Amino acid sequence: MANHKSSIKRIRSNNTKRLRNRYQHKSTRTVIKAIRKSSSKADASSLLPKVFSMLDKLVKRNIIHKNKSANQKSKLSKFVNAMS
Repeated sequence: MANHKSSIKRIRSNNTKRLRNRYQHKSTRTVIKAIRKSSSKADASSLLPKVFSMLDKLVKRNIIHKNKSANQKSKLSKFVNAMS
């Protein structure tokens, strides 16, 4: 257990930030899965800008690496463009 006031506060704030990061990352993955499960190209295309924005925000906040984001965006774009 932490002894200093500042370390106790740091533990609390780290936990809060961890939960917020986890929530944002999980909600992004949920929308990505929705794109992959969508049957029509119109639905997937409408969700694509939202996902790109979410991924960019995750990169900006250092939740995921920029190359992972670029890889996911590329794969999703290919997937949506290949739909009929």
